[in-house]
Amino acid sequence: MRAIGGLLRWRRNPLRRRTDLVEAWVALVALLLMLAVAPLIGTLVGGAAQQTLQRSVREQHRARHLVTATVLRKLDRVPLDTDPETSSARDLRSRVLAEWTGPDGSAHREAAIAGLVSPQAGDRFAIWTDRQGRMVARPLDSAAATTHAVLAGVGAALLTAGVVECARRLIVWRMVRRRYARWDRAWEQAGPDWGRTGTGS
Repeated sequence: MRAIGGLLRWRRNPLRRRTDLVEAWVALVALLLMLAVAPLIGTLVGGAAQQTLQRSVREQHRARHLVTATVLRKLDRVPLDTDPETSSARDLRSRVLAEWTGPDGSAHREAAIAGLVSPQAGDRFAIWTDRQGRMVARPLDSAAATTHAVLAGVGAALLTAGVVECARRLIVWRMVRRRYARWDRAWEQAGPDWGRTGTGS
């Protein structure tokens, strides 16, 4: 709104300089770019991120399998978890020696993190594995992928608006520097006696 107000203010003002009008037009164009181009870029980036992430979700769900593991025995806490002062979601998970059968029928026995508060031998818990039965991270879920895509779109829109604003400020800064340089030249031409009584007589 300041850009439009500035443009209207300078349009018929007798004190208007050419640079004032250019500055108002630059502000108006920057505003229009922020309102039209930034959301468009955010939408395009968010849409592209959504397609890529949802494809990754589908691939991960095809490649990763939920299998049931059986606790053989509880293992000691990992060194990073020895501080009793730290309390987090890790407190509800225990490190155990477990065995499971992979989707391909292969048998596996190794250390795993079980979502059990007090695991005992014979307890069962779910883990994610690849086709060969090796443990892998939980696959990305669709809602999380959508959240990441939205954040990418919002970030792209804000970045675009920031770039436009930086460009506007740079253009105005250069215009102001040129204006000051012209003023300096005008003062030099006026000479050191400008304004004194009898100058030029």
